[in-house]
Amino acid sequence: MHSTFRLVLDCPDQIGLVAAVSQFLSSIQASILEASHHTDIHLQRFFMRHEIAADSITLSDEELRIGIQDLAQKYDMKWSLSRSTEKRKVALLASKESHCLNDVLHRWHTGELQCDIPCIIANHSSMQKFADWHQVPFHLIDFTNKTKAFEEIEHLLEHYKIDLTVLARFMQIVPNELCEKLAGKIINIHHSFLPSFAGAKPYQQAYDRGVKLIGATCHYVTSTLDEGPIIEQEVMRISHSDSSVDMVRKGKRCEINALANGMRYHLEDRVIICQNKTIVFN
Repeated sequence: MHSTFRLVLDCPDQIGLVAAVSQFLSSIQASILEASHHTDIHLQRFFMRHEIAADSITLSDEELRIGIQDLAQKYDMKWSLSRSTEKRKVALLASKESHCLNDVLHRWHTGELQCDIPCIIANHSSMQKFADWHQVPFHLIDFTNKTKAFEEIEHLLEHYKIDLTVLARFMQIVPNELCEKLAGKIINIHHSFLPSFAGAKPYQQAYDRGVKLIGATCHYVTSTLDEGPIIEQEVMRISHSDSSVDMVRKGKRCEINALANGMRYHLEDRVIICQNKTIVFN
């Protein structure tokens, strides 16, 4: 796997941004492997992501960051720079349903998801067998006292130095304080095509409404339940003959795909959050 730098930036839209970034990268002999940019006309804001061959740059990491910072100050840019070889640490949280947890673990085990998974946290002991099979440390949390339970979860996230927390069908509402602390670094898979059918039992809600499409939504977690910035969505067509049980069965395919894609986009720095929306360079 070739090492790359991922340069992600956003700033107020203005003339010459693409040229300025290109000229800077050219001046340091950077080889651009992938380039994406987007202008939000309504917000008058510019977004860009470049993937750069690391071995094409002779500058040290510090010198590269200083050069980017000089450019950023000129154009009022928010920016980040990461290396593709630096794997993020991901914590998986689960409850009774195992399909999303299993799918993520399989994709991680086969190298499709480039990350480290140092722990699995659950509030049901039935999830331990999956952690044991993949040789990942497992932590069972007692939710008799929810405040204490989330304090324990927060301690584990800090202990393992987690970069991304993934709610893989973890059926507990995260406290506002923890949502704010992990803003932009905690994602959830909701078994509904949000914003339709938020909250509990979305498949039953969809069945009662007689919808012809069901779906799943991967989104960032915020203090407002199921209303965080959307990263990815998957849909599937159904018919009047499908029961709510059929919808659950079929919807699981949407859930695992939406979560896997959403995780990959985040881990590859393809997502920029702007207000309550995302720009995803997929």
